[in-house]
Amino acid sequence: MPKRNDINKILIIGSGPIIIGQACEFDYSGTQACKALRNLGYKIVLVNSNPATIMTDPATADATYIEPLNVDRLTEIIAKERPDALLPNLGGQSGLNLCEELYNAGVLDKYNVQVIGVQVDAINRGEDRIAFKEAMNELGIEMAKSSPAYSVEEALQIAAELNYPVVIRPAYTMGGTGGGIVYNEEELKKVAARGLAASMVHQILVEESVIGWEELEVEVVRDATGKKISICFIENIDPMGVHTGDSFCSAPMLTISKELQDRLEKQAHAIVESIGVIGGTNVQFAHDPKTDRIIIIEINPRTSRSSALASKATGFPIAYVSALLACGLTLDEIPYWKEGTLDNYKPSGDYVVIKFARWAFEKFKGSQDKLGTQMKAVGEVMSIGKNYKEALQKAIRSLETGRYGLGFAKDFHELTLDQLYVKLAEPSSERQFIMYEAIRKGAPLEKLHEMTHIKMWFLEQMKELVDLEEEIISYKGKELPGDLLIQAKKDGFSDKYLAKLLDIDEWELFKRREDLGMKECWDAVPVSGVKDPAAYYYSTYNGEDKAPVSDRRKVMVLGGGPNRIGQGIEFDYCCVHAALTLRELGFETIMVNCNPETVSTDYDTSDKLYFEPLTVEDVMSIYNKEKPEGVIVQFGGQTPLNIAAELERRGAHILGTSPKVIDMAEDRDLFNAMMHKLNIPMPKSGMAVTIEDALEIAHRIGYPMMVRPSYVLGGRGMEVVYDDDMLRDYMAAAIDVTPERPILMDMFLQDAMECETDAISDGTHAFVPTVMQHIEQAGIHSGDSACVIPSVKISEKNKEIIRKYTTDIACEMGVVGLMNMQYAIYKDEVYVLEANPRASRTVPLVSKVCNINMANIATQLMAYELTGVRPDVTKFKEKEHPYYGVKEAVLPFNMFPEVDPLLGPEMRSTGEVLGMSRTFPLAYYKAEEATGTKLPLSGTALVSVNHADKELALEAAKQLFELGFKIVATEGTGRYLEEHGVSCRILKKIQEGRPNIYDAMVNGEIDLIINSPAGKQSKYDDSYLRKTAINKKIPYITTMYAAKAAAKGIAAVIKGEHDELKSLQEYHASIPE
Repeated sequence: MPKRNDINKILIIGSGPIIIGQACEFDYSGTQACKALRNLGYKIVLVNSNPATIMTDPATADATYIEPLNVDRLTEIIAKERPDALLPNLGGQSGLNLCEELYNAGVLDKYNVQVIGVQVDAINRGEDRIAFKEAMNELGIEMAKSSPAYSVEEALQIAAELNYPVVIRPAYTMGGTGGGIVYNEEELKKVAARGLAASMVHQILVEESVIGWEELEVEVVRDATGKKISICFIENIDPMGVHTGDSFCSAPMLTISKELQDRLEKQAHAIVESIGVIGGTNVQFAHDPKTDRIIIIEINPRTSRSSALASKATGFPIAYVSALLACGLTLDEIPYWKEGTLDNYKPSGDYVVIKFARWAFEKFKGSQDKLGTQMKAVGEVMSIGKNYKEALQKAIRSLETGRYGLGFAKDFHELTLDQLYVKLAEPSSERQFIMYEAIRKGAPLEKLHEMTHIKMWFLEQMKELVDLEEEIISYKGKELPGDLLIQAKKDGFSDKYLAKLLDIDEWELFKRREDLGMKECWDAVPVSGVKDPAAYYYSTYNGEDKAPVSDRRKVMVLGGGPNRIGQGIEFDYCCVHAALTLRELGFETIMVNCNPETVSTDYDTSDKLYFEPLTVEDVMSIYNKEKPEGVIVQFGGQTPLNIAAELERRGAHILGTSPKVIDMAEDRDLFNAMMHKLNIPMPKSGMAVTIEDALEIAHRIGYPMMVRPSYVLGGRGMEVVYDDDMLRDYMAAAIDVTPERPILMDMFLQDAMECETDAISDGTHAFVPTVMQHIEQAGIHSGDSACVIPSVKISEKNKEIIRKYTTDIACEMGVVGLMNMQYAIYKDEVYVLEANPRASRTVPLVSKVCNINMANIATQLMAYELTGVRPDVTKFKEKEHPYYGVKEAVLPFNMFPEVDPLLGPEMRSTGEVLGMSRTFPLAYYKAEEATGTKLPLSGTALVSVNHADKELALEAAKQLFELGFKIVATEGTGRYLEEHGVSCRILKKIQEGRPNIYDAMVNGEIDLIINSPAGKQSKYDDSYLRKTAINKKIPYITTMYAAKAAAKGIAAVIKGEHDELKSLQEYHASIPE
């Protein structure tokens, strides 16, 4: 069937901010869909609240709305844009849920919007646990024994019938949010309550536990004629009981018989047919190897994390093809490189793909490193090798956790076998590394299989790696025989890890390997569904080189590796723009990255993609093969910067700011000397290696002090310390973070206003598009603080000083490309906090709010030495824009219920949203709404703050009181408010008796919370208040500056200040030339 002509304009709903369970795979799938549909001639209206994406670039769609994702905002957009169709299955769970809500509210019927790709009743059948069960019963497909529950009491009853342990699964959620495995009644009460709160329809499923079974996935694509093809078969190596987002897995299936795969495929096709999805669907099964019983776990009638992985693992762009199919094309009209058209598609490929997750437990003090049915990973890597061992070892070194092999992680090799068994009792993020050491210590594989349910074949493969490693270690101090080195390379051992095992320099090992003729070779993954032949490449030491090399001028771009807190999609955004700009400049672009969720690893973002770990060994092998004229390292976050100096030492030509300058910005002494020379004030500081050094500096400068390790992103290991004891504790624990590098110590500017700038520099001139003002005061990490463009509080004089300092520093350092500067204004004086001569987290934000493509301009400046042409930085002028953009961070505390959700100098947010409006209060209100915590317009506000915050809290409380809110407060705060004219009701703290604050929150009597912890002694006893706020989804604010901004936002909405709805393109058009 040719494409549909009865529709012209299509609305695509994005997935919103990056959260655990829903990451940048939806930027990748949404961007692909926009590309596919615009190629077919459709007009695209895109709605997404996440500014850090390529998807929300003004060039991706015809009209881009950066708006909160909820029914009210979408109704406004539909009324204005009048789309003919809505494609909901590319925006993750957010997109599906919203589509169903719009349908139920009658909005789609009212404006004649057709849903394409997946029908609303299909969403219901796939997502509603009862409807899904009925559909499966009709097909005769077995499910885990289960019953739905709408209350905790009901859940207890069902669990008693099924026998513990049972699994709790909330309806209409993703990432296993709110769910979990429970082993007793107490646990069930807790998890069931959490699950009911997380579900859009207040429904949970209580089901029999199938822990320890094999977890197997089939990715299916169906067209409008009912033709179905299987794209990919994924085997989760971690068994049932660990969420698929945390589970380490392989494609193709490595231990599953052809006969079982055929049965899974048959069932998957029957399910997809009955639900009627057009496009991609992910089907998850559990298989009991003892009884051969298969049950269906769930389906995702949309593109998912697994479909991004399946796309990259097979070269089949599922989101792209799904978008074409949704518009009427059929599989027999889309080309297939192997056999004519896609209706003949069969998974093929003589390689193994491994996905391994990346976690961030170290960011959350008090969090437990345990894996279960609720997803905890913040990112993932994918690796490709010719065999399982090679792919596994490549995945480990892609993770960037400082590990280049499976052995000698942490102190696991120093533990006894019994101690290792204790650590293996429950799944954790360290499980594979602990098993490796247990095998080294002689653990019987049968026992490990019994404990972990990981299949014997995988354990045997691991044992072969351990045995080879032990043999290699026996040659420490002697020459390693050539055949052993060759075997090690074929089994995926990295140069760096082998050098560590043998205690020699990596360069020495590299030379030895070259002498033996052991060089990396590359093979191709061909791309399906595209007219012109396309492929991307992976390295192997097993086979010959099959990657052709052109003689064109080339530039290489190094990506950001796995998503993590502190380094997310913003850096991928910059890398994608670098590739697109270099292509416009006439270069062949070469991208190196290992993150399957990103746009940068899409087959056509660059001319040539190498799906590889970002290590010196892998990058230099590609460099020496392709011989590019330069490498861009400043866009991929800390990842490429960590290897930049070594790449340069080995002969790579780095474009833009030199690695020496990047190092200088991190070296406190050198940086201080430069600030001194430029006469720019900095907070007093020092560098400490020992506890004695640290105490001496603290006594010289005075508490409080900000302490942090050098060379980190996302404020890793950063803390404010208030006395000698805290400093001693910090120094004792900090050694783990950076063994060779000192701890940086700064005077902490209490209550200073923090602000930042991103600058574009050509080495002698710099341009600052805007000065961003943080809403939270200094001491809260910039990644977690809300910020506003343009600033609302910084004086013109201070803005001028900030622009001058930024320009002076960029020129003194000789920055070519991008630079980010952090400042604090303390007692009306501007202090420099830090300089980062590289792309930063705020580049996409500034680019979108100010309508300037910073990454594009920076790339042109970096390529100047190759092209001789560059933009004139002196011609750029800062523009006045008649609107405000407020960025707000999205925090994952709901996934770590045991952690106190306080903000501090270490970054914890996983993503961000943007609110845009003609006034600051409305923009702030929209940003809060976009994070999913809509500020209330009436009701009861609880105010409970420490002594230092009372004055500022009074301003917010007064405004809320005048707007008609009832105020309740704890005794100390309440007395202060009463004395200053705000009448309020006093509530008891939890230790003061009943009824107390906790009771009021649980009973739904509180609508907004303004709370700050009462200093050191009480930092631990009022965390229940903040944890309960998250559990009960009550908006809570822990900094007084945010409380004041929230009160202003609430006031603006109550007073009826209304904003005309505008697309990003319309906002940009309103900027005066």
